Amino acid sequence: MTKRKWLMGAVLLIAVLFAIWIFAQRAIGERLFDTAVAQRAGVDRSAELPDGLHAYVCGSGSPMPDATRAGPCIAVLAGKRGFVFDAGSGSVRKLGAMGFPMDRLDAAFLTHLHSDHLDGLGELMLQAWMAGGRSAPLPIYGPEGTERVVAGFMEAYDIDRGFRIAHHGPEVARPGGFGGVARVISDGVVYEQDGVTIRALTVDHAPVDHSLAFRVDYKGRSLVISGDTKYSGELAALSKGADVLFHEALNPRMVGTIGDTLAERGNTDGARIMADIPDYHTSPEDAARVAEQADAKALVLYHLVPAPPARPIQRAFIGDAPDLFEGRLELAEDGMLVSLPAKGQDVTFDQLL
Repeated sequence: MTKRKWLMGAVLLIAVLFAIWIFAQRAIGERLFDTAVAQRAGVDRSAELPDGLHAYVCGSGSPMPDATRAGPCIAVLAGKRGFVFDAGSGSVRKLGAMGFPMDRLDAAFLTHLHSDHLDGLGELMLQAWMAGGRSAPLPIYGPEGTERVVAGFMEAYDIDRGFRIAHHGPEVARPGGFGGVARVISDGVVYEQDGVTIRALTVDHAPVDHSLAFRVDYKGRSLVISGDTKYSGELAALSKGADVLFHEALNPRMVGTIGDTLAERGNTDGARIMADIPDYHTSPEDAARVAEQADAKALVLYHLVPAPPARPIQRAFIGDAPDLFEGRLELAEDGMLVSLPAKGQDVTFDQLL
């Protein structure tokens, strides 16, 4: 009898504890949420970064479906000024999650007008306006045709503009800050202010016209963003002595395997696309050759085609690239932060997501 009472008491105790846990979940959840908000909301997570160049990998993927990688995007803080280079799908949300200070965004740059490099541009302009508190449109630098792209996004978002001004009022949704203003550029210095110099170089991404690479210099530190290109000796010259070269990379063997499989399964259009794309991109090995010729300190491969779906496949993706470049070689991941402090020669890597 005593044993039976003990068992019944134990069951009752477990039931009571379970009930307490169920009712406590809401309170615990609210406490955790409040703590997270107190730690993050309105906090400038970039404030502790030292003066220098800081590159946020807001998108390392390609047009291929990928749940973990946004479309190509590199954001840069140079001192107090911020810049975004390309705005692939999903990249602006990654940028927000990384804590990029949108109120310091000074301009956006488009490497070229392929859709996967600009399909997040509308969201970028919206966040620059609302989250950044802009009172003037965002300058958007890019090749010929940029004016049409910007005008199209502004037209698409015009109804939303009216809703936001009506809801939040002109003091918050400043009417003059909506959208962007296109600035068509070509080779040479395209931006120079407060010690920041940005240079553009036309690279070969035919049949795409006017594809650009960019170099950013600030207080003795420098980084280069290749955009989409074939192997380019001119890009190596632009990258001479750079601390970091962000270079796109396509693995021809892996793309070929995808194409062959699609062909075997009757998807002739998909197979044709896989056969077409290697001739206007750069292999990991050729990207390593560019970095070695440039004497860059570090090479970060981004805009990966196809992005390795698991870490064990990464070594296969980069192939012989480590044998061709003596510096540090990394595969980009969304959320990566690469820092180049103005005082010193360090290149540091952190993961913010």
